[in-house]
Amino acid sequence: MQELIPQLASIFRDVFNDPSLAIKPETVASDVPDWDSLTNINLIFAIESEFKVRFALGEIQELKNVSEMAALIMKKKGLAKN
Repeated sequence: MQELIPQLASIFRDVFNDPSLAIKPETVASDVPDWDSLTNINLIFAIESEFKVRFALGEIQELKNVSEMAALIMKKKGLAKN
């Protein structure tokens, strides 16, 4: 899961148009300036496109931080460890 954080950080930097944006596993929306509902939609779309996965609305609503997003991606890709 940790191996996805750099990839996710790159997506975050692109979506938020901030090359200095630092993303950690515990990062939440309130940690990132300008993270609003529209940016969230763009972020989810970019993540889905990059990783070739689709998220259900309920899955997205349950995510609390970047680490949980990485875990969900791993699960969707069949890479999650039980």
